[in-house]
Amino acid sequence: MRILRYLPLIICSIQFACAQQLEIKNLTGNYYLFTTYQQIDGQRFPANGLYLSTDEGIVMIDSPWDQTQIQPLLDSIEKRHNKKVVLCLATHYHNDRTGGFDYLKSKGVKTYSSLQTLKLCHKYNEQKAQFIFKNDTVFNIGGYSIQTCYPGRGHTNDNILVWFGHDQILYGGCFVKSTESQTLGNLKDADLHSWPKSLRKAMKQFPHPKYVIPGHRGWQSNDGLSHTLQLLRNHKKH
Repeated sequence: MRILRYLPLIICSIQFACAQQLEIKNLTGNYYLFTTYQQIDGQRFPANGLYLSTDEGIVMIDSPWDQTQIQPLLDSIEKRHNKKVVLCLATHYHNDRTGGFDYLKSKGVKTYSSLQTLKLCHKYNEQKAQFIFKNDTVFNIGGYSIQTCYPGRGHTNDNILVWFGHDQILYGGCFVKSTESQTLGNLKDADLHSWPKSLRKAMKQFPHPKYVIPGHRGWQSNDGLSHTLQLLRNHKKH
């Protein structure tokens, strides 16, 4: 009887903990940003992903950090939209982008990455996509055109951008730093020499985005590309 008495409290505590690890916010129209968290150096650190609700199902850009965060996200999406995730595309090989791929595949979700990302996933034993594209490509799903773009080396050698041309949304992933960020963050795999050139290429290709979504922290400003370029200049000075 004592166990039953405390069971509702335990369930509420678990639900609250899950809610604290997942946030979903409407960006615009049928686009939503989801944020999951991981403890890094004793700090609760956010990672952004994006999903688009279409008539053919949900398209997700990047996976949460690990598979324990996937099911709460899938449940939240299905409850909100009464639709299932049909496709997930990773923007580079790190586990804050690919960490849920195996679980997603087990749920019948098609997972995609570039060939460069696949090779790095093999090298560093990260979860691998089921389907691969070798060059920049376009996914046409439910009336939406979703374009991938490789700008060049930056945060990693394989980082790509995703462009939603109809609504002028540039998903930058970790290639782009939030304007809230005062440093370049994890530089373990960064190419600091190539990154500025890659940024200028992206700024030329996508000169007037309405939204620029970084891989971490706030996304309310669309100045992420120029801010990242300035951070690189500051880093070079030091």
